[in-house]
Amino acid sequence: MQNIFDQDLNQNPANYAPLSPLSLLTRAERVYPDHPAVIHGSLRRNWSETATRCRRLASALALHHIGRGDTVALMAPNIPELLEAHYGIPMAGAVLNALNVRLDAATLAFILEHGEAKVLITDTEFAPLMREALGQIEREILVIDIEDSQGPGGERLGKLTYEEFIAKGEPRFPITLPADEWDAISLNYTSGTTGNPKGVVYHHRGAYLNAMSNIIGWNMAHHPVYLWTLPMFHCNGWCFPWSLAAVAGTSVCLRTVSAGGIFNAIAEQGVNHFCGAPVVLNLLINAPQRERRDFNHTVKVMTAAAPPPPSVLSAMEENGFAMTHVYGLTETYGPAVICSWKPDWDDLSTDEQAETKARQGVPYHALEDLQILDPQSMAPVAPDASEMGEAMFRGNIVMKGYLKNPKATAQAFAGGWFHSGDLGVMHPDQYIQLKDRSKDIIISGGENISSIEIEDVLYRHPQVLEAAVVAKADDHWGETPCAFVHLKEGVQTTEQDIIDHCRNNLAHFKAPKNVIFGELPKTSTGKIQKFKLRERANTSTRK
Repeated sequence: MQNIFDQDLNQNPANYAPLSPLSLLTRAERVYPDHPAVIHGSLRRNWSETATRCRRLASALALHHIGRGDTVALMAPNIPELLEAHYGIPMAGAVLNALNVRLDAATLAFILEHGEAKVLITDTEFAPLMREALGQIEREILVIDIEDSQGPGGERLGKLTYEEFIAKGEPRFPITLPADEWDAISLNYTSGTTGNPKGVVYHHRGAYLNAMSNIIGWNMAHHPVYLWTLPMFHCNGWCFPWSLAAVAGTSVCLRTVSAGGIFNAIAEQGVNHFCGAPVVLNLLINAPQRERRDFNHTVKVMTAAAPPPPSVLSAMEENGFAMTHVYGLTETYGPAVICSWKPDWDDLSTDEQAETKARQGVPYHALEDLQILDPQSMAPVAPDASEMGEAMFRGNIVMKGYLKNPKATAQAFAGGWFHSGDLGVMHPDQYIQLKDRSKDIIISGGENISSIEIEDVLYRHPQVLEAAVVAKADDHWGETPCAFVHLKEGVQTTEQDIIDHCRNNLAHFKAPKNVIFGELPKTSTGKIQKFKLRERANTSTRK
């Protein structure tokens, strides 16, 4: 028997439209045409001007026969052109591949080939690097140069500049939604620390939903002033290029991240929101007085990447920043888990609040489910904050899959869940807390030791700026913790002092047996590259 609610009740243009962040630009242009959209040095553009430039970009691409399913790569720091690309490229039906500006030429060449980029839009600062990458590719790619007035300049690689290219486009080119919301909107490559990077494919539906989740989860009111410290090439800036159109916000662009640049933007432009990894937070906490600026408003900060130590969160709060902790992966459009704050936690002590905020939390509004599961049985772990399992995701803000890699896609989605590779526990209140990456857990004498737990203690040492802990092979214990420590400027301490500090705050078997001092290698998004530290730990000798 046919369901009565299916009879003569069909989708049509009056009652259905595909979910796409492109519709958010349409509304911003219509409702807030004169509101500031972009600030970049002395440059100011409102939402009407920004939307027109996006339309021109889409039209110019269409004139060059770039359309549905075609990849357009873009190599640039956080500048207006990259923000425009988040709309203009999908408006043409194409797929945005924002390139990591810190990759080497060989990796960039692989990405351009694997993603089959037909167009490369590149800032002239990166001309030497991109020339080398293009030299490793046999096929022709249309190259368009961005000449940013705030940048250092450089050689032109193509026949057209970005401004010349979009000048050929139609300013009233229609903002057309995709025929299918499952269509790809962007292609983002994982860091590729082992082997070639994997191409993570996002769809319009997921991009729209995560953009809206950002707004709800962070309590973003209309017209935020958002500073681009988080790279837009990283998970499409956690979908915030699209979120900002929904609330008609202002993007304050920043080519390079520095403590002085951030403080200046807060004081002079009224920045009240930004995102960043713990490395950015450390930059602000430890900024010298000459780089600081006074400000009398609260600045909301969203942080993720490596789990931020409670001591860092506490220090940020003391400096006038309201912290929100999120968690996610490239495969989940950036943030998909948030440590949603509860009013009764306001009565906790400062240290207790920081400890609570350091938990990863609960599903984003658009994430269907989040669980800590046993990766073998796929059974949920006990919600006792003790039993360890793997964080797994399910829902609309999980990637389509890995481009041209069905084996890796099948492995990632085994059992109907996305497997994160992150190990954690479930608290009784259903908030999750990560304990380690599966590859980073230290097994010493049969005991599991969380590197994150040791790192939290290391960050409490008054001389420590940054810290990371990895496993070091040991003939007796199998593995022991090895700490890498970057000290604050102008201070000194000893290996034994660091070890004693850990022994005074941890079970003794968890304390590191070795401490190596120096700067820590990081990815372009601020994540410490532990694979490099493991190599160093297991090739170094204890002094």
